Amino acid sequence: MAIIECEAVNSKRPVNLDLTKFHFPLPAITSILHRISGVIIFIAMAFLLWGLDASLASKESFASLQSVMDSFLAKLILWGILAALFYHFVAGIKHLIMDAGIGETLKGGQIAAKVVIAVSVVLILLAGVWIW
Repeated sequence: MAIIECEAVNSKRPVNLDLTKFHFPLPAITSILHRISGVIIFIAMAFLLWGLDASLASKESFASLQSVMDSFLAKLILWGILAALFYHFVAGIKHLIMDAGIGETLKGGQIAAKVVIAVSVVLILLAGVWIW
């Protein structure tokens, strides 16, 4: 069986698709970040459940976990997890509002994306103040 290549179809395809040359609009960026934050939360659940188990196992393991959580790296990781959680929560609320039919226009999507970024930054900074 011979495969016939159509030159008109193949000639218009990019040889190397460089994603850094694309400039995504802000609503697309917030949507991508919402998905990434969901993956981060999913992975972080393993560590959070391990910490919960360690804190409930015995007094010694609780004290050990408490000393680990006093380190800079543990606080930074916890801050990253909370940042992902807060961003995912705020972006999820935006999606629920848009599912209700509010802000479905192009301008509404751009305003909602800016609000998501602004509210998330404030919550993330407050989480950092609370942790440290």
